[in-house]
Amino acid sequence: MARAESNEFPIGKKAPDFRLINTVNNTNLSLSEAKGEKGTVIMFICNHCPFVIHVNSELIKMANEYQTKGIGFIAISSNEIENYPQDAPNFMKQVAENLNYPFPYLFDETQVVAKEYDAACTPDFYVFDADLKAVYHGQLDNSRPGNGKPVTGKDIRSALDNLLENKAILENQKPSVGCGIKWR
Repeated sequence: MARAESNEFPIGKKAPDFRLINTVNNTNLSLSEAKGEKGTVIMFICNHCPFVIHVNSELIKMANEYQTKGIGFIAISSNEIENYPQDAPNFMKQVAENLNYPFPYLFDETQVVAKEYDAACTPDFYVFDADLKAVYHGQLDNSRPGNGKPVTGKDIRSALDNLLENKAILENQKPSVGCGIKWR
């Protein structure tokens, strides 16, 4: 499996707005409609990537925990589907339902949103404050498929805890690692 690292996304940069199809219920959803009251996590994921599959249970656990604290979670798949049909919206819906995703799973068909966020891999994580300004962009934790380290979500959990407790932004933000986004 090819490994790609996330690109830099400046701390303090405003989250680019979007309106995408939510594959779970076939409705359009905007960032302003899905964002959390106190912060928002935007995750670029897909169905087939082993790195995403490796962390899926922690994403669900973390979203269930932090949504009660005012943090919104949004998952986006931007992979092209001609060569990767398993990432098509009908399969996105199936994965979201089978895993009981507690967050919308949006399809970025034109890949414009991924480009605006300079997303590079799946998974790629962004944390924004209540004003949608970036406070974190990096890895979930240091677990990867096959490295034997447990999936804890510690890096994003630390960023979210600091945000909720009005503490300083994490200084040591390591890039996420995963499969490269499948571009057209």
